[in-house]
Formats: sequence, C-alpha cells, structure tokens
Amino acid sequence: MAQDYKNHARFNPPYHFFLAPAAIVNVGFAICYLIRHPGIETAWVLVMAVALVVLVTLLRTYPLKVQDRLIRLEETLRMQRVLPEELRSRIGELTPRQFVGLRFASDGELAGLVKRALDEKLGLKEIKQAVVNWRADEFRV
Repeated sequence: MAQDYKNHARFNPPYHFFLAPAAIVNVGFAICYLIRHPGIETAWVLVMAVALVVLVTLLRTYPLKVQDRLIRLEETLRMQRVLPEELRSRIGELTPRQFVGLRFASDGELAGLVKRALDEKLGLKEIKQAVVNWRADEFRV
C-alpha cells in the first residue's frame, strides 16, 4: 500500500500495545497497593512504578528526537540541492517540526511548500496535509 497522510503514522506494537500500557497499569496497581497497605515500602513501589513510566517514555522520545535531527540534516541537504537561492537562504528559519513535515513533499512541490511553511507559519499537520505527491518515509519508527 502506498504511504500517504492517512496511513503514514506508525505504531510499534511491542511499545504501544504492551510496554507503555503495562507501565501505566503498573502505576495503578502500585497506587491500589499503597492505599491498601500504607507504608514506606509500598510508597517506594509507587515511586519505582512512576520511574518505570518515565523510563518507558524516554525510551520512545530519545530515539524520535535523534530521528528528527537526522530528518533535519537530510532535508537541509535536499533543500540546498532543490530550492531556488531565495529559499535556500531561508532554510534556517524552518522549525524542526516543519522539517519533519516537509520530508514527505516531492522535490517538485518542495519549493512551494517551503515558501508556504515560512510565510504562513504552517505547522506539521498543515504541511503534511498540503503535500500532493507524497514521498514515503519507511524508515521512521
């Protein structure tokens, strides 16, 4: 199936359907356990359950941040090659989220979308919705 705006979002089943929900449910169990058996040990179980949620969240957000940095680098290189000079000089004005959205634009429509993104301060969602010729990103997790 060809990737487009409607189907480009991805779920990582082990993370989204097991690890994250299990960590959140674990906090609920720790709260119930603390209420039923108050004490320093059960309070510590709750602290560790919350720490696990923080850890699970960081396990997802840190790699996504690295991917966003790589996308910015890849798109900067592509824009330097594809954009006309007046837009090339404005690449530094793009936000990280705009870079993420623009990666889906074909080379032919990139200049128009970059101009719109800068002039109209388009956000990630608006940029993705404006893409006509979708460039799939199969590497994003």
